[in-house]
Amino acid sequence: MRRRYTLASFGRFYLALMLLFLYLPIVVMALMSFNSSPFYRLPIDWSLTWYSALAQNSRLIDAGLNSLWVALATTGLATVLGTAASLAFFRYDFKGKKVLQLLLFPPIAIPWLIIGTSMLVFFFWVGIGRGLHAMVLGHVALAIPYVIIVVSARLRSFDPHLEEAARSLGATSWQTTWRVTLPWTAPGLVAAALFAFAVSFDQFVISYFLSTPGVSTLPVEIYTAIRKGFTPEINAVSTIIIAISMALLLGVARFYRFGGER
Repeated sequence: MRRRYTLASFGRFYLALMLLFLYLPIVVMALMSFNSSPFYRLPIDWSLTWYSALAQNSRLIDAGLNSLWVALATTGLATVLGTAASLAFFRYDFKGKKVLQLLLFPPIAIPWLIIGTSMLVFFFWVGIGRGLHAMVLGHVALAIPYVIIVVSARLRSFDPHLEEAARSLGATSWQTTWRVTLPWTAPGLVAAALFAFAVSFDQFVISYFLSTPGVSTLPVEIYTAIRKGFTPEINAVSTIIIAISMALLLGVARFYRFGGER
């Protein structure tokens, strides 16, 4: 009994240590975004100086809007295409199915530096070039495997007899998909869309290779700003992004139980 209590205490301590390691830098960054001193002088002189400066920084704002637009476009395209592929894998057996499923993993495992270089060469070779449209295509290619994996995991718990029952009652394939299959996979679709959005919004390497002068995403713009000299405005924009992300995740978790029921 004493040994079990010791192990439980050690487990709690280890968990607390891991959470501290993960969240302490974020907390410090958020606190420094309210410090009027650009050199992080302590104690903190509470101020909204850097949020006001951020509101006047057109480069960061434009880059943030570009990131949002690219991420939303990527989320929509990757979710639709990935879900369609997941349904095809789930419903049909065809030659080469296992090979196609295995090919989903290399884009996740291969370093993004190599993928970014190959995309840049390929896009110039076929005439696509660089720009926001190229970023969307590159991000979709990266996000689709995540969508297929998440949606396919949800479909594994789906009973195919439900679709057969719907068809036996006169439902078409589209009606069966829309009224039976998709409502069941809704939690998986939400999780897959969040994965796709996160992969795109946070993507730096692909965006760096495919961006054009004057048109970049927020990660690329932050990297450029840090190279020129760090400014606490980056703390401010990062704090805003984290706050919105946490609110979104908590909102989704409030309405969905990703293990099953809604």
